[in-house]
Amino acid sequence: MSVTGRSNEELHEQAAAEAARRYEDSAAERERVEDRLAAGERFPDAPDALAVRADRILDRGGLSPSAVVASIHGEAMDLPNANERIINLSNELQAWSFLPRGVRAGATVARITLRRDGRELPHGTGFMVSPRLMMTNHHVLPDETFARDCFVEFNAQITADNLPDTVVRMELDPAAFFTADRRLDFALVAVAPAPDGRPAGEVFGWNRLSVQLGKLVLGEKVNIIGHPQGRLKEIALRDNAVLVRLDDFVHYTTDTEPGNSGSPVFNDQWEVVALHHSGVPKKDDQGRLLRKDGRPWNPGDGDDAIDWVANEGVRISSILKHLAALDLDPGRRTLLAELGPDSGLDRSTVAGPAAPLLPPERTTTAVSGGTTQQGLTTTVTAREGRTMPPKAGLPARGTAFGGRRHVVFLHGRDQQSKEPVDLRRTWTAGLNRGLTLASLPPLDPEDVWFPFYGTSLHNLVSGRESTAAAIGLDRMTAAAAAEAFAAESATGSYEQLLYEAAARAGMPQDGPAATEGFGAGLVGALHRPLSWLAAKSDLDEWTIATFLRDVDLYLADSAVRQAVLDSVLETMPAQGELVLVTHSLGTVVGMDLLTRLPEGLDPVLLVTAGSPLGMDGVNGRLLARGPHRPPRVRDWVNVWCPTDAVAIGCPLGDERWGKLTQLAVANGRDRAHDIDEYLAHPGAAGEIGSVLAGRA
Repeated sequence: MSVTGRSNEELHEQAAAEAARRYEDSAAERERVEDRLAAGERFPDAPDALAVRADRILDRGGLSPSAVVASIHGEAMDLPNANERIINLSNELQAWSFLPRGVRAGATVARITLRRDGRELPHGTGFMVSPRLMMTNHHVLPDETFARDCFVEFNAQITADNLPDTVVRMELDPAAFFTADRRLDFALVAVAPAPDGRPAGEVFGWNRLSVQLGKLVLGEKVNIIGHPQGRLKEIALRDNAVLVRLDDFVHYTTDTEPGNSGSPVFNDQWEVVALHHSGVPKKDDQGRLLRKDGRPWNPGDGDDAIDWVANEGVRISSILKHLAALDLDPGRRTLLAELGPDSGLDRSTVAGPAAPLLPPERTTTAVSGGTTQQGLTTTVTAREGRTMPPKAGLPARGTAFGGRRHVVFLHGRDQQSKEPVDLRRTWTAGLNRGLTLASLPPLDPEDVWFPFYGTSLHNLVSGRESTAAAIGLDRMTAAAAAEAFAAESATGSYEQLLYEAAARAGMPQDGPAATEGFGAGLVGALHRPLSWLAAKSDLDEWTIATFLRDVDLYLADSAVRQAVLDSVLETMPAQGELVLVTHSLGTVVGMDLLTRLPEGLDPVLLVTAGSPLGMDGVNGRLLARGPHRPPRVRDWVNVWCPTDAVAIGCPLGDERWGKLTQLAVANGRDRAHDIDEYLAHPGAAGEIGSVLAGRA
């Protein structure tokens, strides 16, 4: 049944009334915050919240490192004061990226327009949260029937030359996906593809929603982009502050108007922290809405006459928790998974507040050791314990580089379901992007050696998951699975790896868990380091937990190590100059491999990307123990991303590693660990291309 225009307006009024009630109920907390602000306390939030927020600001490039050094290290101060200083600096000093990031975020915002009686009426605001899904308010799009009468307009804005931009209309597709909730006042709807078949998010970008903590503290500034009163796109920029943070809502002061319903509320790193849904109207003692002139408001006066005292947004984490509990068919579940790993929705699909985090077959975005592709998913059956048919590695053409030089790509974990020819093409495509930027000639995939040990490792791992298989790994949370992995690690090395990785990522001895969980799904002592790593990185907890499991298994079990090395050595050149490009677990395998090369093979360049080698729990168990420069390697380049949990805090800074080139790069969001992202950087690609071109 369609929602009429009048009932649509009633939903809006109801949302405003409920926001006003929450505003009144939180008066004591708001007054406490305002008193602390008036006393000069810039961010009247808990010390733990300030610590997590400061870490996230630094991780997301929200502040120039030189500004941090100059301000934080210029005088002695304890950690709480340093955290507050970092947050304050980010409010006052913005990196240049603040502007282009804002432009990029603004491109995802569209005006929602209603067709009625032959007219087109600007109705609200929405923003893309995945390649194909748009978020707005329930009172903007109450149901599928109403959504079918609406369309969206991107680029409804003025250009930098103060001229109207070219507006792009796109239709909504509620039949493909639609869900809404009145209490949280949100709606999520599919947008039909463009005429050329591209999803809206691929054309205009989309916002990566995150369940992680650290996106906002009390007293901090927020930004809103939307279409107030249906006008062209406008922005309320930073002249505002968060007043109260409730369980599901947040109150802030900012200049918004009714058309801003459905707008994203951003922090200064342009992460969505809330969905704007209502102003908070001022009321008299009788509960009547008041006009700006102090008189009682009447419906005929219009919303712009109301004295709005604050605004309310729905916390993104609360919306994600609600979405995690939905019972969806596989098609809609896949669409929801496209929100990405930070959302926690790529595996959270079982209905019910106390439901397990994972469905019987968990659907996950492919991340580890390969390419994250939004919208393309792979089914992982972790408890199966069955073997897979082996796949052969790929040799290079005999004519490659005159037969004198050889490029070898050595992949990481979780590749068993992929075809070596596709993986080689993906790696080469990423490298060729970087080579182009470095003004060097590209490579043909067939000129690259691609050993493949993915099947061997998978079969060995599956055969040793006795405890996890009995419990049902596919029904566990990531933290519970980590507990099972730790129980199977006879020497306790898995737990040691996890805690060392978290410590290197800055986890304090005593501090908060840095991830908001779903229901009662977070258990055990290993949740804290696991969630800390996820909060500090662009990888999800499952990827981190299973990656460390495979690293631990490779290092702890000599049979596994030997089988992996044997698989690699089956597809290796016998002589000539070797350029060895390794990734993830492949960097560990590669270090062992270098001790077993034939005499005629000369390693002229080693590239390690997204490597955990910096952890003592890893390098101390290599065939050549401890930090060391591999014998015979002429040049070594280590490329790592600060938001890659596999490499986080683990650059090879120990002098015992010897001379090597360290390249810190900024990989794309949700692609922090992807090898094609690493190789696309001209610094890394240039080192490889220079050797192949004979310039090194």
